[in-house]
Amino acid sequence: MTSPKTAHCWVICKKIFSVSLVFNALVSIGCAAGILSGFYWRYHNWQPFSPYLISATAFWVLIAAAVINIFPSAGLGRSLHTGRLFFHHYFYGFMVLIISAIYIVTFTPVSLLSIFFVNSTSIDVNVGRVFLLGGSALVLDDLPDVHGKIESSLNWLKAKAGQGGKLISAVHLITGAVTFYLFVAISLAMIYDPASVTVANLIVLVSAFITGVTSLIFVKRSVWLKLSTNS
Repeated sequence: MTSPKTAHCWVICKKIFSVSLVFNALVSIGCAAGILSGFYWRYHNWQPFSPYLISATAFWVLIAAAVINIFPSAGLGRSLHTGRLFFHHYFYGFMVLIISAIYIVTFTPVSLLSIFFVNSTSIDVNVGRVFLLGGSALVLDDLPDVHGKIESSLNWLKAKAGQGGKLISAVHLITGAVTFYLFVAISLAMIYDPASVTVANLIVLVSAFITGVTSLIFVKRSVWLKLSTNS
């Protein structure tokens, strides 16, 4: 029989896993935003990961898959009772966001609003990005507890999503499949063009893989159809 301490540790691990999936979804969104800004504004006729990637516009699908992933990812940890250390998780999330914003404004050469739209390998800039995403992940994971009105709004969205469970599940499947195609295309580009093997591209690669695989897993587990049943 599992001891209470072991059971509690397992709950904590599942909560960390849930927050990690939310964090990865935000990383996917940030990476895609950076690539799309380069595709549309910074570089003329730039075709990233060509010829294996048909068009950089596919990164819009990565954003869609990541956004859809956030709800079931956060849902994995919503039913877990992990307790709290003095405050709710969202409090620490907001603290991280505030400190990250001050850090970026004070110690980096880029503005807070353009932090994910500039091509920068600066350690200072990337540290700011990571902590912004980490703080956002903590807030999103605990968002219903921020305020009663937010919880009511989320419950309303949940009910609406339940009504269109089949449609959302189909969209989730398509976006997940396209995201997995992105992973394959980026992998081939890095295999046949060693110059494209950079830390930034590796982050995009891993994040797209996790987003694509988790999308397909969520569809297989019928999370949206179950939501429709429970609504």
